[in-house]
Amino acid sequence: MEIFGLSISRKKDLSPPDSRGGWWPIIREPFSGAWQRNEELTVDTQLAFFAVFACRTLISSDVSKNRIRLVAQKDNVWQETMNPAYSPVLRKPNEFQNRIQFIESWVGSKLDRGNAYILKRRDGRGVVVALYVLNPDRVQPLVSDDGQVFYRLSRDNLSGQQADSITVPAREIIHDRFNCLFHPLVGISPLYAAALAATQGTSIQRSQARLAANGVRPGGILTAPGRINPDDATRLKETWENQYGGAQGAAKIAILGDGLKFESLTMKAEDAQLIEQLKFTAEMICSVYHVPPYKVGVGALPSYNNVQALNVEYFSQCLQKHIEDIELCLDEGLGIGEGVGINGQFYGTEFDTDNLLRMDSITQMDVLEKSKGKLTVNEQRLTLQKPPVEGGDTVYLQEQDHSLEWLAKRDAEPITQPAPPPPVDPAANDNAAAAQRALALATIAKGLS
Repeated sequence: MEIFGLSISRKKDLSPPDSRGGWWPIIREPFSGAWQRNEELTVDTQLAFFAVFACRTLISSDVSKNRIRLVAQKDNVWQETMNPAYSPVLRKPNEFQNRIQFIESWVGSKLDRGNAYILKRRDGRGVVVALYVLNPDRVQPLVSDDGQVFYRLSRDNLSGQQADSITVPAREIIHDRFNCLFHPLVGISPLYAAALAATQGTSIQRSQARLAANGVRPGGILTAPGRINPDDATRLKETWENQYGGAQGAAKIAILGDGLKFESLTMKAEDAQLIEQLKFTAEMICSVYHVPPYKVGVGALPSYNNVQALNVEYFSQCLQKHIEDIELCLDEGLGIGEGVGINGQFYGTEFDTDNLLRMDSITQMDVLEKSKGKLTVNEQRLTLQKPPVEGGDTVYLQEQDHSLEWLAKRDAEPITQPAPPPPVDPAANDNAAAAQRALALATIAKGLS
């Protein structure tokens, strides 16, 4: 069997890494029978809660908006470069997605299912010319008896995989997984821990939606002092619901006779402290995704005014792991990276996080001012997105600065005291002064003659 021109043969004795087959379950039941009662936990229902949706979209969009750079190692420094074998696929991963959409799909699949499967397409030279994010529900990792890893792919027309089922070796798949708690090939989505909190929050919102549809009036029961036959009970129930149920019954006046009494049963919003509960569930979800709550509109903004410090905190505790994973996966998937030389040159991929960690203008100018002696003027201007200027490729340093080598040599020399001046004879000084006066008088006399 062939896929993208590669001959793929099936291998016997392949088995999924665990009983779940490497998939995030499409349906999870919080209790037996929840599926029949439409109370199952699915990815779609969890994403419907605002905090889950906000965290998921925030992370995927913040990672995807950083440009992927091809870098080459020169003098032990990684600098941006171009290469016809790698630059095109990083700039345009496939024919129907740009780089932002591609990375957003990658991170989204990883957050929703715990696994991101990226299929490679090669040309006749074996160079990767396209990358496709596969539907994780259509991919299953397999492990042979001798420990080799394969992936079983179902039909996916967008990626060009038109066979009903095909098994490919691990070298044709980039597998980025998250939270491998049970098996190194099986990632776990943050929804594994956030599902109950999202369900609680969604239930609160549904309850309040029903209450609003009922004219913001809770449900209750009608009681009577005596016995009521079933026919009268049914008639009273229907009459009450028709006259006073729902929003159309709001503000209507009920007239009760024969000792009838209405008693509210549903807990009111202020009694249940729904606002506090909603905030608590949202904060729990933010902690699972490692997102600062204020980033998704939960809680107040930090009191200190330091944009860079807030962005660095968000980057280090939430985004850095995903960014580092993608960089390393792309390096391994494209056959490049540190230690892999190609014609004597080392290449790698790197996200440009300057926009993500952009400082406020005052801090940025202060940093550039302190970078004198380390950066050229044109390098400083490049940070500000300004064109280079003539004479700006020189590093300037103040005159009083000295090299470490000179300072070490100076400190190694012994310290000697200067020799004292010879003693002065007072008589010699008087004779010299008399001689100078005589010379001056002779000069004046000569001038008058």
